[in-house]
Amino acid sequence: MLNEVLLGGGIATLSGVVGFFVSKKLSSANFTIYVDQAKAKASVIENEAEVLLHKTELKAQEIELQAKKHYDEAAQRAKEDLILREDEITRAEKELVRFTELERRKIQDDSAKVSSERLNLSRNEKALESLKVDYEKRLTEAMNHVESAAGMTQDEAKTLLLSQVEERSRADIAHVVRRIESEAKEDSKKRVNYILAQATSRFAGEFAQERLVNTVHLDNDELKGRIIGKEGRNIRTLEMLLGVDIIIDDTPNAIVVSSFNLYRRAIASKTLELLIEDGRIHPGRIEEIFEKVNDEFETGVLKEGEDILFKLNIGVMHPELTKLLGRLRYRASYGQNALAHTLEVAHLAGVMAAEMGGDPILAKRAGLLHDIGKALTHDHDGNHVDLGAEICRKYHEDDVVINAIYAHHGQEEVKSVECGAVCAADALSAARPGARREVLESYLKRVTEIEEIASQKAGVKQAYAINAGREIRVIVNATLVNDDEMILVAKEIAADIEASVSYPGEIKVNVIRESRSIEFAQ
Repeated sequence: MLNEVLLGGGIATLSGVVGFFVSKKLSSANFTIYVDQAKAKASVIENEAEVLLHKTELKAQEIELQAKKHYDEAAQRAKEDLILREDEITRAEKELVRFTELERRKIQDDSAKVSSERLNLSRNEKALESLKVDYEKRLTEAMNHVESAAGMTQDEAKTLLLSQVEERSRADIAHVVRRIESEAKEDSKKRVNYILAQATSRFAGEFAQERLVNTVHLDNDELKGRIIGKEGRNIRTLEMLLGVDIIIDDTPNAIVVSSFNLYRRAIASKTLELLIEDGRIHPGRIEEIFEKVNDEFETGVLKEGEDILFKLNIGVMHPELTKLLGRLRYRASYGQNALAHTLEVAHLAGVMAAEMGGDPILAKRAGLLHDIGKALTHDHDGNHVDLGAEICRKYHEDDVVINAIYAHHGQEEVKSVECGAVCAADALSAARPGARREVLESYLKRVTEIEEIASQKAGVKQAYAINAGREIRVIVNATLVNDDEMILVAKEIAADIEASVSYPGEIKVNVIRESRSIEFAQ
């Protein structure tokens, strides 16, 4: 049993040793194969690398040749360009030398001419001095002869001669001045008529006559008692708050609101309409409705001013001035609505300024603000001219605007084309037929005053106010007033009318001097 075990162990051991050697032999054979394969691949890669290196060297040589070729070409072009520039510089140097030589010769010739002219001038001066001495000598001899012949001294003769020359010259100058003045008047008249025609034909504004009363409609006459209230407390509250007179009479279905202030009258009318519509009429409700309407009107006048600026396209304006523009709708002068008049003046002034080469935008702005003070006269002391100029200065308006405010009432001279256009437009708007209306009594009083002022002047025979009081025709005595004095009479009458009479627009003073000679053939 033991022997069998030992025999088995030996056989196993021998088998392991034989297997080990067989396995080692097989591994050695595989390794040799792998080595050979690696060497073959390395040889292939080495060959490919050598081929690639060869190609790279060939490519590098080709690039080097191309670069050398480009370099040679660039060097050749640079060389040729250098040669051309050298040739140009050489030609320029030769041209400069030639030009310098020509200029030098020209300077020499001019110098020679100057020397010659200087010599001639010196000779002429000497000759002139000689002639002057000879002239003085002959003049002295002539004066001596004149003195001895006329029995006058030299100074007396000179004075007489100068006075005669001056008299002749004055007559010639006066003739020229009269001719030029006549031509200038004719040309200016044509030009003015053209400008006025253009302005009036390109603007046609609506006209609104303003009254002193508004009528508020009532559905029935029973409302009159409610408006009056118990013991008149409602109507007293209304008149106190609104600042107007409320007239309740026998007129059916209507009450009358009376006030010279259009703004207050409009607020009062609106307040009454809302109260009548609401039906609750008592002092508390009256105050509530009044405050509401007053706020709405304040907002409305600002909005209206902004709309005017937008339509005229004259730029921005301070909100206070904008609000005052809107309030002009509630102001009137001689029955003419102030806002309508202002817009008319602005449009006309813009057209006329453009025709005369001025600034139409600035002219429109000046025309729009020329009567802005009228929106302040109900609440502030002073005339509308000073008030308007003061508030425009406060909000930094242009000097042309200030000048237009003063000049359109003759308180300043016109200083610009735009200002002149505003003054002309103001006269056009105010003076056109139907633009303004007056009470008959005030019209008759104004016409009478004008005629009396003219009749009081020395030498005046008759004076007639014509053309609705816008012209005064004065006939003077031809024996007492000559042509020159006639001009002074016209100026004096115009100055007295300006100082004593209140009138819209302007008044033309027309002085007529006529002499007649009458004989009878028998």
